[in-house]
Amino acid sequence: MARDLAAAQHFYAGVLGWEFRASGLGDGFSVALHEGMPVAGIGALAERLDMPVAWTPYFAVADADVTAARIRERGATMAVGPLAFGTGRAGLAADPAGAVFGFWEGTVVPDWSVGRGSAPAWLELHTRDAFEASIFYGGVLDWAGGGAGCCVASYEHDHVVLRHGHDTVARISGGAADTAPDPSIRPRWHVRFPVPDLEAAIAATTGLGGQAVAPVEASKTSRWIALTDPEGARFTVVAPQDAIS
Repeated sequence: MARDLAAAQHFYAGVLGWEFRASGLGDGFSVALHEGMPVAGIGALAERLDMPVAWTPYFAVADADVTAARIRERGATMAVGPLAFGTGRAGLAADPAGAVFGFWEGTVVPDWSVGRGSAPAWLELHTRDAFEASIFYGGVLDWAGGGAGCCVASYEHDHVVLRHGHDTVARISGGAADTAPDPSIRPRWHVRFPVPDLEAAIAATTGLGGQAVAPVEASKTSRWIALTDPEGARFTVVAPQDAIS
């Protein structure tokens, strides 16, 4: 969600190579495409809504009302909805630790899925207790429910990994502090977008008014860095370890 939709489109086109098309959700929402495939959505925040500019994961659900009830039953907060929105119904909530997420009941574009192709590489929740969070999200979103298309969560090396079929789509890591002044270490969902060249993405970000908010990190297979767009929305770009210019 952005305050200036046109400016956000210009920024992410320059940093991530996205193109945009209109959606069935009205003039205030556009779908981002990479190589012709949908990868994300950018919506315009209404002036009357006192909400931060941010990237928020939305999880597909079968019944928005049931999901909202599960959220309340587990001591979490329903912030918005469920409300009719275009071709479906959506809700916005905060989990018991305060991390914000959304959910969506309605048609889902088949190829719009985390962990595949040019779509977000994965989602990562930084929270206090990874195991406790996995129980909450598992109950609310019916992970490992046994139905077609369900996800499976497993505890691996002090964090929880969520898989949909063969794709790793999310990870939950513990250790975030509620009172930390740095928003990067408070409970929150992080979104990681794949890029072919990390340094080029960093240069494009700073050239278009964004900034890097942490140093480059690396594993055996990839390198990544946390960035913000000009309105302050945080996101991470990740590139293969051998993609060094």
